[in-house]
Amino acid sequence: MARLREEYNKTLKKELAKELGLTNLMEVPTLKKIVVNVGAGAAISEAEALEEIVGLVTQISGQKPVVNKARKAVSAFKVREGMEIGVSVILRGNRMWEFFDKLVNIVFPRIKDFRGLEVSAFDGSGNYSVGIEDHTVFPEIDANNIRKIRSLEVTIVTTAKDDKSGKALLDKFGFPFKKNVNRG
Repeated sequence: MARLREEYNKTLKKELAKELGLTNLMEVPTLKKIVVNVGAGAAISEAEALEEIVGLVTQISGQKPVVNKARKAVSAFKVREGMEIGVSVILRGNRMWEFFDKLVNIVFPRIKDFRGLEVSAFDGSGNYSVGIEDHTVFPEIDANNIRKIRSLEVTIVTTAKDDKSGKALLDKFGFPFKKNVNRG
């Protein structure tokens, strides 16, 4: 079982229930899934770029991703319906917990000039999205064997009903949010 999942079930769940004023432990928010998405803008003109992105996401997530196709044609981006435009993977279960642990404890500290994450990136339903500009911060990626630096988006979906509960959950896991500092 994943380290964070054990910690959540043993101690964090009870602490979170107390903090949020919940009496039933089943009401306490938890992680539901993590979605990792990479847009493949260059893959429109280069077929091998898409294969490289699929390999990259497979290395990062430990799971084979799905290639996303355009639903509509957009002439401004030179995209036709059915073109392969991105790659995504949905992580659940132990892979999700391991990825989340890696994200919080390894990836975020390795980001250059990292000063914390904005609280405003919650979606109103307790889910959090963060963009990572450089994929080389992941420990599985060998920086010497890359052709182009890719950015990716990570969405953490929780069972929280609102942003306050979602933030409390992520705070318990040590998620590095920016501190509110009032200067006056």
